[in-house]
Amino acid sequence: MLKPLAQVISVLFHPLLIVTYMLVLLLLINPYLFGVYSIGDKFSKLLILQVFLSTFFIPGFAVAMLRFTGLVSSLEMKTKQERIGPYVITGMFYIWMFRNFLGNAQVPNAFSAFLLGAAIGLFIAFFINIFSKISAHAVGMGGLLGMVVITLLLFSHDTFLINLGAIGVYEVSMYWVLMLTVLLAGLVGTCRLILQAHEPTDLYGGYLVGFVSQFIALRFMF
Repeated sequence: MLKPLAQVISVLFHPLLIVTYMLVLLLLINPYLFGVYSIGDKFSKLLILQVFLSTFFIPGFAVAMLRFTGLVSSLEMKTKQERIGPYVITGMFYIWMFRNFLGNAQVPNAFSAFLLGAAIGLFIAFFINIFSKISAHAVGMGGLLGMVVITLLLFSHDTFLINLGAIGVYEVSMYWVLMLTVLLAGLVGTCRLILQAHEPTDLYGGYLVGFVSQFIALRFMF
């Protein structure tokens, strides 16, 4: 029972989905940074779709082609060697997306910085992967946690409003978001252990790389 649940959670928080989650969260916290009134605006939806396709679907399709051609034995890529190609492919798409957003008036530097942080984390993980099997899931969740901390501290957003339509408008504390992110990071790490995909040291290193990478990107962008 635990392993199927762990597998579902691992898919829901796949590393390639983290950038999309970052965008959705930032649009919820302050859509005005993007020049829109809410996450439901047309531009917001198109931007989410663009980021999803460029940072998840297309890299994921490329990795699936590696599996189809036999260059990797499975989509789980259990060995360090099998992860080299996917790391390079995904990194290229991330840098390409960052370059497209840089200087775009409708995409705030805050999100560009988070995207750059994700790319930095990915390339650091690529180099570490040569010597040790670091957890990409942990890198992603560490990056998401770094994004939440930076948003809370640097951009002075303590609370934000969520409009649930007929249900009403609710004020959400960023401290609750921070605690939830910490819990999710721990949950994802636990799932990777349950699936025997990593050792604890792989997770600790991943969290650290993802978290620190966001602050490295912040230093370049601001």
